[in-house]
Amino acid sequence: MIFESGKMRLLVVATKSVNEVNDCYICRDLLSPGGILYTVIVVHQHEVVRTVLELFALSNRKGETILLDDFSCGDKHVYVFPYHNERPLIDFYEGDSLTLSQCEDVCISTILACITSDLPYPILYLLLKGNKLQLANDRSVYFAYDIDLTTLDPDIGESECVNVCADILLDLLRPKSGQKATSYYLLEKKTANGSYSRFTDLYRDITIAAVTKKKITPLFLIKLWIKRNADTIIGVLFWISLILAVFALSIILSRFFLGGNSWFRLLFNTFKKIGTESLLQ
Repeated sequence: MIFESGKMRLLVVATKSVNEVNDCYICRDLLSPGGILYTVIVVHQHEVVRTVLELFALSNRKGETILLDDFSCGDKHVYVFPYHNERPLIDFYEGDSLTLSQCEDVCISTILACITSDLPYPILYLLLKGNKLQLANDRSVYFAYDIDLTTLDPDIGESECVNVCADILLDLLRPKSGQKATSYYLLEKKTANGSYSRFTDLYRDITIAAVTKKKITPLFLIKLWIKRNADTIIGVLFWISLILAVFALSIILSRFFLGGNSWFRLLFNTFKKIGTESLLQ
């Protein structure tokens, strides 16, 4: 079986899955001399084809570095993703044999894989729920893209993805719970309260907790305080800027209408003369 687009001619070399919504194949591009393999998703249910097209068209996460090609093939739509060696995180992660620092590094890499995938959240959610995270030999984390779109929900957003990711991180850190791991207990507490809605919040907490065991310097504490209070600092700076702008505008207007340094004269010379008597005598 061959799928052709304007720039690729994809020959099926293996079948990953077949269902009523979409099929997944491993293909080789016959137009590429390197024999590179790709993960190819063929969507054949019309309603799902339309939904996925809308997700990529309307989302600000378009997977531009991940989605290598997409094209129509008769009444089907084909999506082409990279293919990597499959090393499922749930099978190859051995938390008991790693240090706490190494476990936290895997957690950080997992969050970054979610952020940098740049896929629409409903599709990212399927990858996370489908255990498509992979662990490289250097303990970096990446995705396999053999997606099953049977349960695709277009209303899934970032918060649902973050909650699934947080649960995965808890499982990764659980072997270190006996070591009073700050990262584990912080994550456990905040996931129980449903505190996470953005990947950036999850990334911040894990990185901050992970560095607490390292040497804390005054410069680090200053940077940390600025990062954690960035919104407040921006708000204060805004109001200071607004007050200074009003002050400067008042000076300009007073000079324009009253001339000279009249604004200062009005402010400081008001009580130098009372009635016909000068206080300077």
